[in-house]
Amino acid sequence: MTEGREGVRGLLVGRFQPFHKGHLEVIRHIDRAHPGDGGILGVGSAQESYTLTNPFTAAERQEMIGRALSEAGITGWISVPIADIHRHALWVAHLRELVPPFDRVYTNNPLTRLLFERERIPVESTPLFERTTFQGTHIRTVIAEAGPWRAMVPESVARYIDSLDGPARIRLLAHP
Repeated sequence: MTEGREGVRGLLVGRFQPFHKGHLEVIRHIDRAHPGDGGILGVGSAQESYTLTNPFTAAERQEMIGRALSEAGITGWISVPIADIHRHALWVAHLRELVPPFDRVYTNNPLTRLLFERERIPVESTPLFERTTFQGTHIRTVIAEAGPWRAMVPESVARYIDSLDGPARIRLLAHP
């Protein structure tokens, strides 16, 4: 974060199931656009795990993020678990209670944009990097089918998923 600019950083919310190279490129893009600010990664659906849509726990996803950012030499970012409340009108207030101060939000989701803009919080879109490849649903499907998924995530994340026996977990969830 830039010295003397307390609270000046952005918030990026995602499920990160798993954290992949597209996420990493978005963070690099944000760092280039706002050097020295760092940011907050809201780990959404934190209460969900061991489902095909959300196979990893919030703690596992935070570990993936930490390892990937460290491996990439990216500093100044923190991750915070955010449980769903299923009440859109209260969601921004819910986030403000859970995460450190932020002055902008990064999203390409129209509903997320609407909710933050309604609260007068600036919203910035980010590029989507190879979206057909770097998408959690696609990566989980490739893993479930025992396909070549490791190139879609940072090396440290692939090693960590392997250490959790994540591919077997996802295959079990896909084919109970």
